[in-house]
Amino acid sequence: MNVMVRKGELKDARGIFSLINQLAKFENEPEAVEVTLKDIENDGFGKNPKFEVFVAELDGDIIGMALFYYRYSTWKGKTLHLEDLIVQEDARGKGVGKLLYNKVLKYAYQQKLKRVEWAVLDWNTPAIHFYETSGAVVFDDWRVVQMTQKQLKNYIDSI
Repeated sequence: MNVMVRKGELKDARGIFSLINQLAKFENEPEAVEVTLKDIENDGFGKNPKFEVFVAELDGDIIGMALFYYRYSTWKGKTLHLEDLIVQEDARGKGVGKLLYNKVLKYAYQQKLKRVEWAVLDWNTPAIHFYETSGAVVFDDWRVVQMTQKQLKNYIDSI
């Protein structure tokens, strides 16, 4: 398998969008995707990009991606958040995810970032094992906290 990993470009937006939908299906939430192809085009490749992405390409097709953005830690400084690392189902188990993972970590190291962080679902034991064997720490004592747009509205309306 001759996979090339490179920085994503506008022409990759459709493949990126497809992978996002595949991930939602894998995580048993196919209806949860609200982002549109136009959002990916604008937010990733417009005037003020909100994220960066590496893509894995095989024979002209996007078969994987690692989407990330910068964050700031009050304790550490500039960090990177890996939002999603996705490999198309028929390409899993062939090293594509590791190529993408390595690309992101090398990029962060070259940028002299203080930390790379991401979330993993507790039932995704193959991913947890992969991350731990790479030297990453999967914390048991931290919890992800979120508010949806509806929850934000309800809260703001109540104060």
